[in-house]
Amino acid sequence: MRNLIPFNENWYFSREDTGLPRTLPSDWEKVTLPHTWNAIDGQDGRGDYYRGACWYAKEFPTPPDAEGKKVFLEVLAASLSGKVFVNGREAAYHEGGFSSFTAEITGYLHPAASKDPNLLVICADNSDRPHIYPRMADFTFYGGLYRGVNLIVVPQVHFDLEFWGAPGLSVTSLPEGDCAFLKLQTWIKHADDDYTVRYLITDATGEVTGEAWRPAGDPGTSLFLPKAHLWQGVEDPYLYTCTASLVYRNETVDEISCRFGIRSFSVDPEKGFFLNGKPMMLRGVSRHQDRLYRGNALTREEHYEDAGLIREIGANTVRLAHYQHSRDFYDACDEYGFVVWAEIPYISSQSEDQNAHENCRTQMQELVYQNYNHPSICFWGISNEITIAGEKPGLVENHKDLQSLVKSIDPTRLTTMAHVSMVPPESRLHGITDLESYNHYFGWYGGVYTDNEKWLDHFHETHPEICLGLSEYGAEGIITYQPDVPKCRDYSESYQAEYHEHMAAVLMERPYLWSTYVWNMFDFGCAARNEGGTAGRNNKGLVTLDRKIKKDAFYLYKAYWSSEPFVHICGRRFAQRTDFPAGSGTITLRIYSNQPEVSLYCNGDLFLTLTGSHVFVFEQVPLKDGFTCFTACAGDCSDTISLQRIDEKPAVYTLPPEEEEDTDGAANWFDEAAAT
Repeated sequence: MRNLIPFNENWYFSREDTGLPRTLPSDWEKVTLPHTWNAIDGQDGRGDYYRGACWYAKEFPTPPDAEGKKVFLEVLAASLSGKVFVNGREAAYHEGGFSSFTAEITGYLHPAASKDPNLLVICADNSDRPHIYPRMADFTFYGGLYRGVNLIVVPQVHFDLEFWGAPGLSVTSLPEGDCAFLKLQTWIKHADDDYTVRYLITDATGEVTGEAWRPAGDPGTSLFLPKAHLWQGVEDPYLYTCTASLVYRNETVDEISCRFGIRSFSVDPEKGFFLNGKPMMLRGVSRHQDRLYRGNALTREEHYEDAGLIREIGANTVRLAHYQHSRDFYDACDEYGFVVWAEIPYISSQSEDQNAHENCRTQMQELVYQNYNHPSICFWGISNEITIAGEKPGLVENHKDLQSLVKSIDPTRLTTMAHVSMVPPESRLHGITDLESYNHYFGWYGGVYTDNEKWLDHFHETHPEICLGLSEYGAEGIITYQPDVPKCRDYSESYQAEYHEHMAAVLMERPYLWSTYVWNMFDFGCAARNEGGTAGRNNKGLVTLDRKIKKDAFYLYKAYWSSEPFVHICGRRFAQRTDFPAGSGTITLRIYSNQPEVSLYCNGDLFLTLTGSHVFVFEQVPLKDGFTCFTACAGDCSDTISLQRIDEKPAVYTLPPEEEEDTDGAANWFDEAAAT
């Protein structure tokens, strides 16, 4: 049977491009995978993080069960390229920093009986290579073995481990009313007539609901489920399991499995998204995969914690920007019921290197094949803001080729792309993918936030045939800044909340938008940024980079999207206040809740009860000398904060004058990119 051995302990690491070691370099730094060498400098704001080749090495014995079998190394990600050496010989090379790859290393190992340790060395390289995407983007390109490594021992005849790094098993569900047909396919290496494949379908309780047997030489088949339990997104994310067993006469010699969901979906240019025939207004967030001073080297538990925070806010869809994410996070999305947009890092500017498009094709095939079985994924993203630096020769043709490629692999899902805001309505990029979206930041990078709905309505009116979404929108929110009157480009938590108050309302009023995504769920590392007095970060997240603080805007969306009762008083980090207006002895408090009625108490005394929805504004609230305790009650929920009245507002609450931009919008990272 297959033996998967996690290979994450006892690695030695060199941050320098030392070249291939011939013996174990025990004087290198000892590390545990997942690991990135940019955990600090990719976020510290110094603007120059290390990009280049670094080396990992470890010794291991040849597994005792490897006799007469095949041994593979599975690298879950090596950014942005990875080269594998075993006992001084190159065993594999892979370009693309976000997908997994496998290498057969059987012939490179010492015999198990020799007891000699094998030396495994992996060179990961995140340097800028003109033919490897991404090349330019608003996030840190962390280097490293940041998702871990596995050793896999399989029999000579086995489910294929080298087919685009895919699991070797695919399940396609075709629901029809209360029933469903399943198309099952496996890929097998070296099978003969003595081998057969057994497919076993079990429901969420482990009960067998279907079984099929096929010859290993022609393993594709179909199964009929008379009473199918549908995967209904966050409402009911029901998962089945398919187990494929490779049987030699009376012996099972290899076995793989996957979870899958049974669902159908469609998008209408006027009515939006439908899941299993039910309208579902997709409203959610985008997500990057890094954390404070951990970079992108996240554990499975941390991926699931991120998913839990997204579930808490009540989102029903996630855009996984701007590259293939961890299989752990796709698993979490399946379980939570998020509808997912998955994409490749064909982003910002098309490379002029002729080999770059082939890298796009490779990354797209790996994304689709490796993640085909995830029911959460409904959309394959082809590119993002690819015209920031202008429309390059061959751009349209490359997009058409990627569209054809995706459809040839997976005709069951829809394709999409995210346009930068300046892409004109008459662009030749329109109509290539099934769906389209725009990244708009009116009210942050220019204009006012009421321009968003004006632009969207006008585009929809003039192009009613296009299924239109809003793939990015947002504003920076740095919790230090707490103005009395928030305004664009003050980088304050309160302006971010005000911006999103407007956006949440207008987007819920427009069912023709097939999906919308807040940019971003979490603050993330961007070594090139230096704005708002905070360098090395993009601070548009609803949650801080360390996942410790949920900004006020987080609770605004929870009020709109979540059914979990709650109440939240805004402005708690504006803890020391003067009265406003001056001399009034009062302040205004904003409270978010998904309950129909909120009562506000001041030092235990009822001040006022308001009825409404989502946003409750209490004006002329008394601010006593010293400390005042404010409590909001909504149904069985309550929230309490304490504010101090002072004579002069602390300077730290205001964006320093040298950080202010003398423009109609905030600093935009791609102004410089476009100039290059």
